[in-house]
Amino acid sequence: MIGNIRAVSQQLSNPVFNTPKQLVSWMGAIQAQDYTMSKWAVGIRLQSATLRDVEKSLQQGEIVRTHIMRPTWHLVPAEDLRWMLQLSSDRMRGAVTIYEKNRGINIDLHVKTNSLLEKILEGNNHLNRQEIQEALNRNGLSIDPEWMNCILMRAEIDGIVCSGIDRGKKQTYALLEERIPFSRKLTRDEALVQLARRYFQSHSPASVPDFSWWSGLSLTEARQAIHSISPELIKDRFSGQNLFVHESCNSTMETDEDLYFLPAFDEYLISYKDRTDVLELRHQPRAFTSNGIFHPILLYQGKVIGNWKKVPKKNRITVETAFFEGISGINEELLNRAEEKYQRFLAL
Repeated sequence: MIGNIRAVSQQLSNPVFNTPKQLVSWMGAIQAQDYTMSKWAVGIRLQSATLRDVEKSLQQGEIVRTHIMRPTWHLVPAEDLRWMLQLSSDRMRGAVTIYEKNRGINIDLHVKTNSLLEKILEGNNHLNRQEIQEALNRNGLSIDPEWMNCILMRAEIDGIVCSGIDRGKKQTYALLEERIPFSRKLTRDEALVQLARRYFQSHSPASVPDFSWWSGLSLTEARQAIHSISPELIKDRFSGQNLFVHESCNSTMETDEDLYFLPAFDEYLISYKDRTDVLELRHQPRAFTSNGIFHPILLYQGKVIGNWKKVPKKNRITVETAFFEGISGINEELLNRAEEKYQRFLAL
């Protein structure tokens, strides 16, 4: 039951959106450590989409990839990035400070590198990581690759840079001020309302700890945000726990009989603190590791039942699947249909 409602909320079952921008706006944010897989996370949730459609939306800056909320890589709608940063930037700085101090990075370095980044990238000069590192070194700094990770993440958190236009297979950074038009500022209370609404409309049913985990908000802040949209939420008990369902959810949905190839780090699994309703505890090591690496998974009738991987072959890409122990009886036609959808997305 929980899985079926989530499949609809997350636009896997009976998707209603046609464009990447619409879908990411509905979801609020889509986790995107694996850049290639995050594009499929968007595509699988649209009525019809190809990889080119998603990449076009990224190239045009309708959606951007940046560190936000926990902090980790996410795809977010461009017009929402500023208020999301305003809501979470202080907390994200606190989260990375200890890591930075252990590597000899202090606020003085960030002040210097942020200032240089503004000069280096000015005039829509989108540069990749290596080009930025070389430019910083030319300006008298000695920056190694590990420091670059901290410098660029901090610049994202500070609202200096965000993802730019990809060049070939290399991602670039651009000045946020030049890349994203200014939008109306939200008060903190307004931002909490927006974040809670986006999460529960797209992730129902979910709990307070689930929302706190996904958003990076404290439990107190999460409860405050949920209270602010309480007229939109239905509180119910599922499998012995109190969960919230947004009013936009269809309460008459039937069991979803499709099978889905979900990407690594997919929202269906990663965006909940408690994942046992859709993934048996004994199978969790097959879906994600203890250090937070999430693998591509198979979803059927709301449950995670196995893994899949793409296998490049001459002139095409095929898919290999592996079911968890005890899983059987999956219709071959469902597997073929799921693979065909992935092939159409890749436009192969």
